[in-house]
Amino acid sequence: VYSLDGILVFGLLFVCTCAYFKKVPRLKTWLLSEKKGVWGVFYKAAVIGTRLHAAVAIACVVMAFYVLFIK
Repeated sequence: VYSLDGILVFGLLFVCTCAYFKKVPRLKTWLLSEKKGVWGVFYKAAVIGTRLHAAVAIACVVMAFYVLFIK
């Protein structure tokens, strides 16, 4: 995460992981129950991942292409 593309990859993976956690019942109650504070970051990332799923998926494909072929 020391470069801009590393930060973008980390952010995309974090949003995708939190959106997946929202679909798993045990993880949803354990990790995504807080909506404020430090733990609220997980909830907010999950909301971004579920509401903007098309844009996040396109961004993941573009970032994968960039990392595999351009970088």
